[in-house]
Amino acid sequence: MAKPKFNLTAVPTFKADVSIPVPGGKSVNVEFTFKHRGKGQFREFVEGLSDREDIDVIKDIASGWELEESFDAENIEKMAENYIGSTRAIIETYMRELSGARAKN
Repeated sequence: MAKPKFNLTAVPTFKADVSIPVPGGKSVNVEFTFKHRGKGQFREFVEGLSDREDIDVIKDIASGWELEESFDAENIEKMAENYIGSTRAIIETYMRELSGARAKN
């Protein structure tokens, strides 16, 4: 009998590609390591979004990225400054991944 691929206990982190918009060019996928949240935690997170800065939200939802630069407040701020649409893309990808809003093959 085949081993099931689904486990009722979620892993604490997951990886997902975020499509970062690059002005005048094609978007670039950057792999982020995101922190998992259960249903109640996710609801609390969403309800508190309006009171937080994007940089703080990103530090809260992610623990790393595949870039050579370290994943820290200074470099997150640098990305946000240079690529205005990046913070929205990161947060939307996280929310979509957690809520299962996109079908995976």
